[in-house]
Amino acid sequence: MSVTPQRRGRRIMMTPGELDEFLTAQRTCRLATVAADGAPHVSALWFAWDGGALWLYSLVRSRRWSQLRRDPRVAVVVDAGEEYARLRGAELSGRVEFVGEAPRSGLPCPELDRVEPLFARKYFGLDELPHDGRHAWARLVPERVVSWDFRKLGLS
Repeated sequence: MSVTPQRRGRRIMMTPGELDEFLTAQRTCRLATVAADGAPHVSALWFAWDGGALWLYSLVRSRRWSQLRRDPRVAVVVDAGEEYARLRGAELSGRVEFVGEAPRSGLPCPELDRVEPLFARKYFGLDELPHDGRHAWARLVPERVVSWDFRKLGLS
């Protein structure tokens, strides 16, 4: 993963290890896609992080999926914290790639061998992902990552 270095906010940016731990633990992201007229569209989505890519599991009959198919550019925000001094998060951006069949029926796909069990354990407590024939995978290997952890400011 070749990521553009973060220039601002170095004091509060997460280390690679902190970012990995954060993205692994969080459950929901907000995905911004580009509509046909150029307007942004933001939707909440479950995801899996494998240490180098953010894996998005989306309904294929959704506005989000059709926008991704037309224009793969995205920005994703994952954040946590209720109080200002506890806010932390990351913004990842780049272009998604589609992996596996759409919709996903469970045909063998070596690229998904690690991701699907990760996702299944995280959200369903299962070792195998139940395929419903309505979802498919998009992978974001971020071109740019910006992170923040206000806890590092020592304000609380």
